[in-house]
Amino acid sequence: MMWPSLALLAFVTAQRLAELALARHNTRVLLNSGAKEVAPQHYPFMVALHGCWIAGLWLLAIGRPVDAMWFAVFMVLQAGRLWVIGTLKGRWTTRIIVLPGAPLVSSGPYRFMAHPNYAVVAGEIAVLPLGLRDAPLRGDIFSAERGRTLRPHQSRKRGTQNDNVFEIKRHFSFACSLP
Repeated sequence: MMWPSLALLAFVTAQRLAELALARHNTRVLLNSGAKEVAPQHYPFMVALHGCWIAGLWLLAIGRPVDAMWFAVFMVLQAGRLWVIGTLKGRWTTRIIVLPGAPLVSSGPYRFMAHPNYAVVAGEIAVLPLGLRDAPLRGDIFSAERGRTLRPHQSRKRGTQNDNVFEIKRHFSFACSLP
């Protein structure tokens, strides 16, 4: 049956497009409020990497059965995604934006980890290909590539707490050249 995989991929694609629109709006509001973007040069690479991941799923997973267990794990990750967005509200964006003087968020999932959205995204990249029974190695490769693409380091900003900032490496082309 082809429609379950089509429905799941259409959902993920529509979700990502809607999130990009929300992120664009929130970014504009934050920047107009005096916020600063950190490491903006990484953003086009991250968008392209995620675009390649979705495109690869559309190419390789159409018509594959949806595994119920991995689909359930994916839906738990979606609940985590909504929890993050709901907690951050207007401060949620797909970029690294720092609003000087604003306290760090310490409610919702931020009570348990510093960057829950990164955990959700890493989980989705690994789990969705498994849920679509699309060469599980594909999720592993993209998860590893996402980690290689970003190298965490500490950045000190006067008057703000240390924040993880990511620097793009030149390993991006590998992810988009997967078969």
